[in-house]
Amino acid sequence: MLSVRVVPSFKSINQAEWDACAHPKNGFEGDRNNPFISHAFLLALETSGCATPQTGWNGAHILVENTEGQLQAAAPCYIKTHSMGEYVFDHAWADAYHRAGGDYYPKLQVSVPFTPATGNRLLLRDGLDNALARSTLIAGLRGVCNQVQASSVHVTFASEDEWTALGSEGFLQRTDQQFHWLNEGYISFDGFLETLTARKRKSIRRERRDAVANNTITIERLTGEDIKEHHLDAFYEFYTNTSNRKWGRPYLTRRFFSEISVSMSDQILLILAKRDERYIAGAINFIGSNTLYGRNWGAIEDHPFLHFEVCYYQAIDFAIERGLARVEAGAQGEHKLARGYRPSLTYSAHHIADPNFRRAIADYLQRERLHVDMAKDELNEMMPFKKV
Repeated sequence: MLSVRVVPSFKSINQAEWDACAHPKNGFEGDRNNPFISHAFLLALETSGCATPQTGWNGAHILVENTEGQLQAAAPCYIKTHSMGEYVFDHAWADAYHRAGGDYYPKLQVSVPFTPATGNRLLLRDGLDNALARSTLIAGLRGVCNQVQASSVHVTFASEDEWTALGSEGFLQRTDQQFHWLNEGYISFDGFLETLTARKRKSIRRERRDAVANNTITIERLTGEDIKEHHLDAFYEFYTNTSNRKWGRPYLTRRFFSEISVSMSDQILLILAKRDERYIAGAINFIGSNTLYGRNWGAIEDHPFLHFEVCYYQAIDFAIERGLARVEAGAQGEHKLARGYRPSLTYSAHHIADPNFRRAIADYLQRERLHVDMAKDELNEMMPFKKV
């Protein structure tokens, strides 16, 4: 017997119980130690003021428990009154539904706020009848959708396996793409470069040389206890400066970075650039069991190719040293292609309550998936690797 319970805050969820579902030893697709679905990361988003009712992220986390009250499955879920901070864009859907006389908000969002990184969203504990636990979790999502009179449920940046399972349960399927670097067993950065065409190889070497401006800029890589508050102060200045200039406003608070530096410091890689004894740029990354996730970047000085060095080339260096299988460098950016990052599909699934609106969205998504597949094929032809 399984029951569904909804809680508004991660403060009321036992950390060990949640992480037993988020990081099971068996039956897990993808990165087994994905940092973003851990209790520590999700709690920090809440307690630091990033994902709260005041910012439009109202917690409605779905818990599936057995008769003894033990957590068997879970999903990080939010009731939302806007579509910001998601990276799977549905603003046009909201506008169309509004013009047709409907209320698109509230909606349910099953995701990690402000984090466009693939990972499991329907979290299942070891030793379960996974099909039953997953279907119970999905039924719980639909039940909450009906209870709060939401227009829809959106499961974003899910694993491909979950995307397939949700499709079989009637959710509409959507795809998009990012650019990920894959480790083919390289023993050094030069070993990776040898797989590229001569022109691309020469171009990257020149970019790396120019990025440090003939050794006037130095690069530091910090993890664990080496990350101090003054490093986070510098990075936050870069992050807010770049966010304000490019995106309008930063989603993450200064307190958030302090909290995760305590609760999950060993899963953080902070890359900083320094000139004349002053930090001028930086990027924060998160370390999984087989993946390095590039997240936020910022700078207070502009230097040619410094962004590529700090965000992409240093990440590749680190992944090779640690033996990590891939680097996910965040959303968008076809410029990553020339740096050896490959087009990779991302997956989301959507329950639309209104049957007429559902038919319109289904038709749109069918055409969009074809476009995404064709674009991926075209980009694969542009890869900088030597032809075999």
